Amino acid sequence: MSHLLETTGLQAFYGDAQALFGVDVALRAGEITAVIGANGAGKSTFLKSITGLVRVPGEAIRHKGDPIGGLPPAEIVRRGIAMVPEGRRLFPSLSVEENLQMGALTRRPGPWNLQRLYGMFPILEQKKRAPSTSLSGGQQQMVALGRALMSNPDILLCDELSLGLAPIVIREIYAAMPTITAEGMTVVIVEQDVGLAQQVSQQVYCFQEGQVSLQGRSADLTREQISQAYFGAEVAA
Repeated sequence: MSHLLETTGLQAFYGDAQALFGVDVALRAGEITAVIGANGAGKSTFLKSITGLVRVPGEAIRHKGDPIGGLPPAEIVRRGIAMVPEGRRLFPSLSVEENLQMGALTRRPGPWNLQRLYGMFPILEQKKRAPSTSLSGGQQQMVALGRALMSNPDILLCDELSLGLAPIVIREIYAAMPTITAEGMTVVIVEQDVGLAQQVSQQVYCFQEGQVSLQGRSADLTREQISQAYFGAEVAA
C-alpha cells in the first residue's frame, strides 16, 4: 500500500544539537496516527520538520512521492499539509471569522468552508465577530483547528490539541475527528494522554530521545508495550 507521506532516516538539528535520529514514519490516507512520548522526545520537532519550520534534507520527507524536506513552510501548506500548532497561535487583532478565513488563503479546493466549520462547532458561528482573544481556551483551539481545515489539507498535523483544556472540551474536539477523516483526510496527533491517543488513532508511534521506540496498530499495542517504549531506558536499534 502506498503511503501519503513518509519520512526515511529523518534527522533534525537545532544548531549543533541533534533532536531526531533516523526517524521512519509512514502515514496512510484517511487514518489518524498518534505520536506519543515524554517531553523532549522529539515529537514537536518531527512536526516542525514536516512543515518546513526545521530544515531537513529533501529526500528525508516524501509527500505523494515528492521530496519536500526543507521546502518553505508556505509551500508545504500549498501542497496540502497544515498544522494546528501548540499554543494555538491565533491572530489576536482579528475576529474569530477573520482568523478562520486566514486558512483559506491557499485557495486549495476541498470540502471545508465557513458553513461546514460552523456546523461542526456552532459556538464559533455565535462568536464569529468576537475578538479571538475573548474566547475560552477550548474555543480558541476550535478556531486553530478550523483555520487549518480551511486550507483543505490532505494531512492535518495537530500538536497537543488537549493541552490545558478541560476534559469535556477535549471530548468535544476529538469527537469531530471522524467527521474530519470521513473524506480521506490524514491526521497526525501529538498527544500527552496516551490512553486517548490510542483510543482515537489507527496507528501509534512512540518517540524516545529522538528515535521511534515503538510502532504499531493502535488496537494491537498493549499498555505494557507502550509503557516500556515510553519510559524504557533502551531504544531498539
